[in-house]
Amino acid sequence: MAARHTDAGIFERLHRRAESKDTLLCVGLDPRIAPGPQAKTAILDENRRIIDAVAEYTLAFKPNIAFYECHGAAGIEALRATIETIPDEIPVILDAKRGDIGSTAEAYARAAVEAFGVRAVTLNPYLGADAVTPFLEYHDLCAFVLCRTSNPSAGDLQDLELKESNEPLFLKVADHFLDLSPRIGLVAAATDGAALRALRSRFPSRWFLAPGVGAQGASAGDTVRNGADSDGGRIIPVAARAISEADDPAVRARGLRDEISRARKAVRKRGSLPPSRYSRATAQAEDKRERDQRIGSKSSSDLKREILRGLIRQGCFQTGHFTLKSGAPSPFYIDLRKAASNPELLTKLAEAYTRMAREIVFDRLSPIPVAALPIGTAVSLSMGVPLIYPRIPLKAHGTGNRVEGYFETGDRALLLDDLISTGRSKLEAVEVLRAEGLEVTDLVVLIERGTKGRHDMEWIGVELHSFADVRELVSLGVSEGMISEQDEARVNDYLAREE
Repeated sequence: MAARHTDAGIFERLHRRAESKDTLLCVGLDPRIAPGPQAKTAILDENRRIIDAVAEYTLAFKPNIAFYECHGAAGIEALRATIETIPDEIPVILDAKRGDIGSTAEAYARAAVEAFGVRAVTLNPYLGADAVTPFLEYHDLCAFVLCRTSNPSAGDLQDLELKESNEPLFLKVADHFLDLSPRIGLVAAATDGAALRALRSRFPSRWFLAPGVGAQGASAGDTVRNGADSDGGRIIPVAARAISEADDPAVRARGLRDEISRARKAVRKRGSLPPSRYSRATAQAEDKRERDQRIGSKSSSDLKREILRGLIRQGCFQTGHFTLKSGAPSPFYIDLRKAASNPELLTKLAEAYTRMAREIVFDRLSPIPVAALPIGTAVSLSMGVPLIYPRIPLKAHGTGNRVEGYFETGDRALLLDDLISTGRSKLEAVEVLRAEGLEVTDLVVLIERGTKGRHDMEWIGVELHSFADVRELVSLGVSEGMISEQDEARVNDYLAREE
C-alpha cells in the first residue's frame, strides 16, 4: 500500500490543518458491525457515511484496529479501503496500541507504515523504549504513547506514586518517552482534566491525543481548555460514538468543532496554564469544580426558583378544573411540552437534570416519549452523553425496534421524564428497556406529584431523583403573586387526599 503524505511529519500536517480549518476534532472510526459475509461492505458503508459527513470539520481520523481485526481478513481489507477513502489532506492516526520488542516491534511498525500506509500510530509503552524505537526508524512516522488513558481502572497503575519523585507513574512515562524523540506525543485522556493540565504544564509544546469526548463523558471544550498549548493547539480531542451514533453526524461534528473553536479563543486570551502538580485527591476536587462550572454557577435554590417561575409563566403549570389521563379530576395540570418552545427555559431545565444526573453512573440517557424527548435531547447535548428511547407503543412498521438508538446489552440506562404522579408509564418504559438487555436503576424527573410514584419505583428497584415537588412550585407561585392562596389550598387538599 502506498504511503500517505511522506512530504511532512504528521505533527506538522496536523498543525497546518488545525490552523487552516480552525479545528482540532479527531473522529474515531470504530465500526460496530455484526460478523458475517457482508461485514466488509457494511464497515465501508458505515465509515464512508461518517467520513463524507464530517470531513470538513475534522482534523484527523482515528480508526481503532480492533474493530477491523475482529472480522479477520475481511476486516483488514476494510481498514485498508477505509484509509484509502479518507481525503489525502486529512491525517490518519492508526489506533493500534502496539507494544512489543525486537523483530516483533519491527513487524508491527512495518505493518503500520507499509501495509496500511499511515504515518501516526498509538503505542503501549509497558515494555520500555524497545517497543517504540523500531517505529522511529521510519523517519516521518510519529507515535502517540499511552500515558493517561480514559478507562475506569486506568488509575490502578497509572496513578501509582513513585517514591523518588512523589509523582504518579504516568508523568514518569511522559518524561521518559518524550525524551526519546520529538516525533512522540502522548495519549492523555480527555476525561482527566487534572492530568491534562499537569502534562501541559510540564510539556508546553508536545502533541496530546485526548480520547473520551462524548460517550465517556468529557466535553470537547474542557479538553481544549485543560490540554491545549498557549496558542490553543497541540491537543486532539477524540469523539467516536458521539458522532457515529448521532442522528446527523455532520451536525454533531460541526457542533463539536464550534465548541472547540470557542475554547481555543478562550485559551489564547488566557495564555499558558500555571504550573500544576498532580495528585489524585487534587484531581478529583479540580474535576468536580470543573463540572460545576460547566453546568452553571447558580446555587440550587436560585436555579429552582428560576425554573419554577418560568414554568408558571410559560403555562406549563395551571390551576383550575382538569381531567387527568386516568380519568380522575384534578385542580391543577402540569404540561412540560410547552417548555420546548422557550429556549432559555429549556436550557435551565437541562441544567437541572444535569445536576441530578452527574452523580449517577450510566451509559445511555433514556427519556420517555413524548413530553420528555425535547428535554432529554437538551440534557444529552449538555452532558455529551448518548440518547436512546423506548417505543411506547411498540413500533409496528419498519425495523420494529423496541428501543431507538444504539446501545449494547448490559448498558445502564438513566430513565428521564418530565414528572411523576403514579409509576404507570415509567413501569412500561422500564419493562421495555430491561427486556432489551439494558440495566435500569435510576429515574430523574423535574416535578414529583405526590408520593405514589416514588413507591411504585421502589417496588421495581428504581431510585427516583426529583428536582422539585408540586407543593414547592405552588408555594413559590403564591409568593410571586402568580397563584392565589385559594388555589394553593385546593392543590394541597387534593394532594393530601391522594396520599
